[in-house]
Parts: sequence; C-alpha cells; structure tokens
Amino acid sequence: MDQKRTPLFDALRDHARRNPLSFHVPGHKNGTIYTGEARDWFEKLLNIDLTELPGLDDLHQPEGVIKEAQKLTASFYQADHTFFLVGGSTSGNLAMIFAICQPGDTVIVQRNSHKSIMHALELAGAHPVFLTPLYSKQTGRLSEITLHQLKEALEQYPEAKGVVLTYPDYFGHTYPLKKLIETAHDHHIPVIVDEAHGAHFVLGNPFPTSALELGADIVVQSAHKMLPAMTMTAWLHLRSELIAYERVSRYVHMFQSSSPSYPLMASLDLARYYLANLSRKQIHEIIQSVKGVRAMFKMLPYWEVLPCEAHVDDMLKIIVQVKEGYQARDIARALERNGIYPEMVTDDQILFIFGLSPYTEMQVLEKALERLDPEKTDNSIKLTQAEMKPIQDLAISYDQMRKMKTEWVVWDKAVGRITAESVTPYPPGIPYLLKGERINKEHVKTLQQYIGQNQYIQYARDRLKEGIYVFKQE
Repeated sequence: MDQKRTPLFDALRDHARRNPLSFHVPGHKNGTIYTGEARDWFEKLLNIDLTELPGLDDLHQPEGVIKEAQKLTASFYQADHTFFLVGGSTSGNLAMIFAICQPGDTVIVQRNSHKSIMHALELAGAHPVFLTPLYSKQTGRLSEITLHQLKEALEQYPEAKGVVLTYPDYFGHTYPLKKLIETAHDHHIPVIVDEAHGAHFVLGNPFPTSALELGADIVVQSAHKMLPAMTMTAWLHLRSELIAYERVSRYVHMFQSSSPSYPLMASLDLARYYLANLSRKQIHEIIQSVKGVRAMFKMLPYWEVLPCEAHVDDMLKIIVQVKEGYQARDIARALERNGIYPEMVTDDQILFIFGLSPYTEMQVLEKALERLDPEKTDNSIKLTQAEMKPIQDLAISYDQMRKMKTEWVVWDKAVGRITAESVTPYPPGIPYLLKGERINKEHVKTLQQYIGQNQYIQYARDRLKEGIYVFKQE
C-alpha cells in the first residue's frame, strides 16, 4: 500500500477548506464559538474537530477513509487488523483482556504491568497469576520474565487462557520475548502484549524487535508516547490464529467513545505516515543526536549515564543513575528550574525521552546544564523493595472482593491484611500494591518512604499518609 497517503487527514482538511456551514455537533461550530484568547490557540484544530459527516467515515463502522487509514497502518506493521484507539492504550488493554477470557478464567500476567491491565483483569473477573520479573543489577529495576518462570506457571496452571506481558518496560528495556511467545503457543495459549512504549520498534535497527514481529497475538501501542501523535492516541494490532477478530472488534468498540475525536484519529494517520517515511539516513541522524546528548550528560558529576545496548534498550531513552550524596528529586527540581523537564524520576534514577527527530537545542541544553545547582545531601534514599514470589496470585478472588466490606487501618495494623485498593506511583503507573494483595512489612516500609519523598501516588481513597483501606476480616 502507498504509505505516502494520509486519507483521513486529507478528508478532514478538504472538508475544512470548503468553509462549510455547521448545523451539527460539536457545539463550537468549526471553532467559530470559543472563549476569548483560547480561540487563537484552538482555532485551526477546531476546524477539523468534526463528527461523522458524509465522506468522513465512522470509526465504529469504518467503510471509507478511516478504514483505509487503519489498513495502511496494519500493512505498515504487518498486522492482519489494526484498530485506531482514541482512549489511549488503556482502552486497548481493556479490550484485549476481555477478548481472551471469561469470568473466572486463569490468565498469566507480568506483575509490573500498567494499572490498566490490572483494572481490565478485575472488570473481567479473571483469575490472575502473576510472574514477578527478575531484579537486574544493571538496570536497578525488575526487568526480565524468564522462560523458566513461564514454563513453571504453565505447568502449575495448565488451564490458563492467555499470557499478558509488557514489552518494553517504561525505561525502554526489553527481554528475550520470542521464546516466551513460542512456549505459550506450544500450549495453544495466546500472548497479548502491552507495547505502549514501543510503537517505533517497527523501524528495526538499532531498536529492539517489535512484539508483533516476534509473534505476539495482540499488541497495543501508545502512539503518543514515542511518535509525533496527540495524547490519548494508540493502536491495537491483531495477528493471531488463536483469537477471533470478531471478539476483539466487539470489545474495542465497547471500550471506545461513541463520539471519537477526529483530530486524534487524524493524528494516528499522520503518525503512521511520519514513521513509514523515515529514511535510514534520518534514523541515523536521530541516533547520533541522542548520542551527543548522552555524551553531554556524562560530563556532569551528579549521576552516571546507564549503558544502552542496541536491540535490547530503546536508543531514544537516556536513564541516569544518581550518585550517592544527591537525591534524584533534588536534581529533577534543579533541572526544572532551568527549563528541562524529564519524563520520570524514581528514588535514584531519572528518565529522559527523545522524539523521532534530531535534537536541535544542543547549545540551549548545554547552557542549562551548566546552571544546575542541586544540593548535596547525606540523606540519599534507596527504596526498600518488597520481596515477591516468582509466581503468585492474589490472596482472594475479585468475585470475593466484590462481596466484602472494607475498613481503614493505620500502617502499624496493616501488615498481614488484604488491601482494598491498589496503590500506584505515577508515573510509571505500575501498582506497587495490588487490590487483593496481602500486605507485608516491606510494602509498608517502601510506601512510607514514597510518601516521605512526596512521590505522586494514585490511590482511590484518602488518608494514605497515615494508613490504608483493607478488607474486613470475617
């Protein structure tokens, strides 16, 4: 297919150029009704913020330009089918979980999955069996699911209906995925992958191999994370002999808005076009510019730049390990004071993400880095990590949780109790403590450290500083 086409964007642009009279939704009437100064910012975009008009197709019944745009994307990624998502990877993760299981079905799940995976499992009433990644000294994180773990889980739970994996992790690190997929397929079990941070892996060298190319049945990608696409845009790719298209399609539509945003969908059309038309020369220039920033970062005394291995780590991500005597959050605040905003800060690492274009602000960056003034401290904090079994499930089922009452307890009384709500540091949006998980001393210690460092935490209840909601004991 002709990857130089942008059928959906072209249709929206052509419609706007006709200066049509709007007697339809949305109520801003092609941007003519809007508030004060904001109109100057939104005006051009509002001209294509349209609805299902003749010639603009319908995401829930694609037969024209949306169908063509999705087919172009599927062709580029070598998928059998690609669905445009306007609710982020979250909507795709919900759809793919529902597509593989019924209430009560066992699903094998990578423990450090995004919270949307956990929400999908709960909504589906699945029985999750969690695989805890091995801790890597090289990355300083839980980084790899092993073939031995998966084989053991499949032996213990032969009734499993699917395997849910995350590849790469938030930091762009991958692990040997192909053998895991092949092993699951040997058991006639589909593998679905949250590849939110890997939409650009299709470009090949020097990036890791994409999950779809490695044989995954469903892959969900956040286009907006690493591509020039608008926030909330994502794709779901399907290429499987184990999962029916009709089932996936049904749930994709159920979890999508009935009024999808045309600017978001056009953004997906354009992001695919941008990616498909990058030359090898341009990719080389991008990587060289990132290497230039890495070299600049290596000159600073506050941190060490972690190595980046081609085909294993995402070359567009730089992770720095903060040295003893400094705190990552102090350095992040110093960066922000000088106009530099990293993607994520942990207790001892900072993540910087680059786009798919050569970095052009080298001199501005260099001068900003020269002005950094982070405070030295004797209170460098390394978070305690709770010990987790390589293979584990929840203390109680989701069905049981629905029938149980909850109560709030102080932290001193929380050990041994079962948490009633997940506790999720954000970013990266990976629950540290899962709803239905039994709380241990390490959980309490680490969460109190998070709270003490003012780590942003998503929690559906209140008073997390003093305690936590748990299920009442019968």
